[in-house]
Amino acid sequence: MPGYKVHVSGSIVAGALVLLGLANIGLYVIDPQQVVVLFVLCVLGALFPDIDTDSKGKRIYYSGMLLLSLTLIYFDQFQWAAYLGILAMLPGISAHRGWTHTWWAMLMVPMPMLLLPYYVYGQPFPTLLPYYVAFVTGYFSHLLLDREL
Repeated sequence: MPGYKVHVSGSIVAGALVLLGLANIGLYVIDPQQVVVLFVLCVLGALFPDIDTDSKGKRIYYSGMLLLSLTLIYFDQFQWAAYLGILAMLPGISAHRGWTHTWWAMLMVPMPMLLLPYYVYGQPFPTLLPYYVAFVTGYFSHLLLDREL
């Protein structure tokens, strides 16, 4: 079973391949600032399936979530901080290699990134899709490296 370093590396490779592939066929125009956010989401997606165990990946993941939550609170985005907090607690209610290691979780866990901004702020799906795809790509790389697909 690969450790967090392999999962982080795998997500970066998978993210780069997807990003370059989409840019090559004209479905994505590379924006350097957005690319940083996309790679962070890709790495978080790769770490997410193992946050139900005591691991280095779990500590990195929750450190990132804490930083993001504090940033949201600083900018008076309490509603988003609350959504993030609820989502961050979900893996704690299952056993390792439970629902977090399934293909349907790979698609459903990042779904709030599409639905909440759409329904709460009226953001169009095309502007949100890169973030969803980045998280799913990282998650996919984790499941692939764990041979769970």
